[in-house]
Amino acid sequence: MSISTERKAEVIEEYATKKGDTGSPEVQVAILTERINNLSEHMKTNKKDFGSRRGLLAMVAQRRKLLDYLKENDEGRYSDLIKRLGIRR
Repeated sequence: MSISTERKAEVIEEYATKKGDTGSPEVQVAILTERINNLSEHMKTNKKDFGSRRGLLAMVAQRRKLLDYLKENDEGRYSDLIKRLGIRR
């Protein structure tokens, strides 16, 4: 359900705004999206796993807050990010 260290490093490298960037909203949203996608697959086969469902909803809410922040501060970065991640909005 969690992402591997190698995959997380790839995501950070792909979405980082500068070298060594791990805290920008783009990187955080990309990592959360990866985790959400993995957990969504888990939920398809384990429908009664309510603990994981709660965690999934918390991650979706956190991603939503980060996207709202990014949209408020820089609409161009926001639209570019949702296009790159394929998030419908």
